[in-house]
Amino acid sequence: MDTFENRLQTSRTAVERFVRFRIQEPADADDLLQEIYLTAYRKFDQLKNREAFHSWILSIARNKCRDWFRRKAEALEISLDALEGQQLADSRLGPTENSAVLDTLSLLGDKDKQILYLYFWKELPQADIAKQLRLPLGTVKSRLYTAKQNFKKHYPQNTNTVKGAVNMHKLPEFIPEYKIEPTTETPFSVKWEELQGWLLIPRLGETLFWGLYEADTGKRTEYTEMQVIGKAEVHGIEGVEISAVQYDAEDYYRTGSVDRMERRFVAQLTDTHCRYLAESHVENGIRKMYTFLDGDAFLNNWGFGKDNCGNETNLAPKGLLRRCENTVTGHPGKETVDIVGRYTVTIGGKSYDTVCVMDIQCFNDGVASEQYLDKNGRTILWRRFNKNDWAFHRYGKLWTELLPDNERLSINGETYVHWYDCITDYIL
Repeated sequence: MDTFENRLQTSRTAVERFVRFRIQEPADADDLLQEIYLTAYRKFDQLKNREAFHSWILSIARNKCRDWFRRKAEALEISLDALEGQQLADSRLGPTENSAVLDTLSLLGDKDKQILYLYFWKELPQADIAKQLRLPLGTVKSRLYTAKQNFKKHYPQNTNTVKGAVNMHKLPEFIPEYKIEPTTETPFSVKWEELQGWLLIPRLGETLFWGLYEADTGKRTEYTEMQVIGKAEVHGIEGVEISAVQYDAEDYYRTGSVDRMERRFVAQLTDTHCRYLAESHVENGIRKMYTFLDGDAFLNNWGFGKDNCGNETNLAPKGLLRRCENTVTGHPGKETVDIVGRYTVTIGGKSYDTVCVMDIQCFNDGVASEQYLDKNGRTILWRRFNKNDWAFHRYGKLWTELLPDNERLSINGETYVHWYDCITDYIL
């Protein structure tokens, strides 16, 4: 029987992902979902082509999200009339204009966004802003200064570089000698805006060059050049498009070449999370594209967190994992990320004060990693460990047999073996 309930059952997951990607506050997202379902139920009899139900209910969700953003803009005293004549787009903080200024404004927090609007758009004196917001004048001055600095940091100045003109450092053929030493100092909190696993910050103007190195020989096995090439949108959600060109990589996708393989990502960075929205590559001569609405085909490889919210950008020790030398215990669940200590990493003759971020099974079942971040939230060194029987069907041996001399970790009683390292041109 072709009922509303039956149709909704097949589209509910996509609608929820669509809404929760755009509205991060769970309570707001839940309220909006109920509003979407109620509207769709009331209008279901007006839908003549029931086969178009999926796109129809997503259009309702898109309109409801837009209305929600407009209400949020009004609460922030941002007048949509001020944007009259400009093309509007929905960002994670509400309506934005398709210009560099308003695109940048949309990246800022609510307080920054509000005070910049009052000062520059409404041209209010700071004393009037203080009265309107019921704040001390000194607080307004301090907040305005901070907002201006945050705006400058995000504004995409000098990002229109000529293609091929990006100056990338050449990674060494062998990884520089390094040493990792634990300290007794308290681990610091850190703002970590890198894409999980690919280390680039998804922001206009960003570039990165990184290489993988065998743990036993120190020899480079592959290297990747990454560049944010522009803004992009996936299912109505704004992000940036990233080109990732891999050299000497294993030919997983049967491209016929290991010399050069390119894939594209669309990713989004917010104040709280960093996440993938889409990935594409060529396989057997066919361009394949996956987005966050494509279920397990995307989520098993690129998804992370509840409703694929992405990795947290504001990291602090949570106590989920505990580490004593090479023994790690703690949270047994999948996709566990936590800071486990503070370390001095000396590599290539330079020393860095870092925290060690460990993730257990975020990348893949049976895989763990150590990621040493400095106070800028940038990766100094990344190390991968395989559970002893990881991919046994492919390699035919345990990792303690394949790499008997490599460093080992004990994670909740299971043996993990050090496989390879990664460094980027950030440390060169």
